[in-house]
Amino acid sequence: MSETFDRGMKIRREVLGNAHVDRAEAGKTEFDLPFQSLITESAWGTVWASDRITRRERSMLTIALLAATGNFEEIPMHIRATANTGASKDDVAEALQHVAIYAGVPKANHALKLAKQTYAEMEESNE
Repeated sequence: MSETFDRGMKIRREVLGNAHVDRAEAGKTEFDLPFQSLITESAWGTVWASDRITRRERSMLTIALLAATGNFEEIPMHIRATANTGASKDDVAEALQHVAIYAGVPKANHALKLAKQTYAEMEESNE
């Protein structure tokens, strides 16, 4: 693989955790290998690798963008990642306030519900 892929995999593991990445890697098939490589290189090896903003800020942006675009499926994963990025519950709540104003209350409300559920699960399992 490329240097960008290797960097992306390293950052992906740092942000999402080894357990999550190991599960994702185990589920990879020949069919989705090109897509998984694209994500690792572009999202993790390029965007998340940039030092122009902090991982905390990037985490807040990601959660807000997922909520604003209605891509709710990945919100719990990125809420769990806040344990590694430094984004606090207050940071996430503020980001979702912006979503409510600029993208709509229903989207922010659903994202907030998912965040609350995920934080509760994290506290129960001591993540």
